[in-house]
Amino acid sequence: MASYGKAGATGELALIGDIGERAARLGPSSAVRVGIGDDCAVLRPRADTDVVVTTDFSLEGRHFRRDWHPAASAGHRCLARGLSDLAAMGAEPLSAFLSLAVPAGLQTTAAGRRWVGGFLDGLFRLAEATGTPLSGGDTATAPDGNVLADIVLTGTVPRGKALLRSGARVGDLLYVTGALGGAAAELRMLEEQPKRFRAAVADGTHPQLFPEARLQVGRVLVRRRLSRAAMDLSDGLSTDLRHLCEASGVGAVVEAERLPLHTLAMAMPDGLSLALNGGEDYELLFAAGAAMRVPRRIAGVAVTRIGEVTAGGEVVLREGGVSSLLAAKGWEHRF
Repeated sequence: MASYGKAGATGELALIGDIGERAARLGPSSAVRVGIGDDCAVLRPRADTDVVVTTDFSLEGRHFRRDWHPAASAGHRCLARGLSDLAAMGAEPLSAFLSLAVPAGLQTTAAGRRWVGGFLDGLFRLAEATGTPLSGGDTATAPDGNVLADIVLTGTVPRGKALLRSGARVGDLLYVTGALGGAAAELRMLEEQPKRFRAAVADGTHPQLFPEARLQVGRVLVRRRLSRAAMDLSDGLSTDLRHLCEASGVGAVVEAERLPLHTLAMAMPDGLSLALNGGEDYELLFAAGAAMRVPRRIAGVAVTRIGEVTAGGEVVLREGGVSSLLAAKGWEHRF
């Protein structure tokens, strides 16, 4: 796990220097004319594209815990959260901007610098794997003892083709990618035995620690015109499906038996509830016309039909032939 700074250098300038060096190693991007090192980045996307922008906080104690999540996991998750939003729009990453506030104690101790270096390791590995250039950001000393990170991502999508939440129509079929409930199940395991996961790596087996943004799937949905409404599952299917229905002015029926439960969720007595309400799966939920031939796998990722779009605003769960209203019990910030 890397540490930042050279010859024992500490503080903001050492951190900025390390981030700049790592960003440069990602290689040039034809769309980023000016990156780190000036007052602003200069981006020049293709003329036939629309630019999409998203931002996501990663707050210690809320989105990760230093005593639970390996440092590389915290960095990976910081970027993955924003990439998942791009995936839901069918977009390709254009640039990323990281604002990172670090407590003074992490900047002045060797262990703290190793943690920050590990955070950057996780973020930059994912950036390299997804072709996402880091084009700027900011650093600061956190006002309390917690790490605060904000990732801003821009992406491009063919002009007028971005997948929106508002495009679902009555009679459409509903699909999800991958499997559900794994992130919530692993979080429960992490809470019980955090030391067990200290050596975890991004190998596709840790849905909580190292979620995978479905960027390729989103681009295929756009390119092949398979979907007319989509969003990513960050807050839990029960909550996110309601967001899609409200934006489209429709309702939905979900077939409980069709839900693709993650193997970790299957091992839990409340696996179905984790799949419906657990959140942080970062899979894609999308609607497609009933006549559309949606493949069972897209870009190597399983695709499962879970229900259909209905008239009215009710979201219903059908389980064992019995229908009931599906309450939105996923994540919601309380202010």
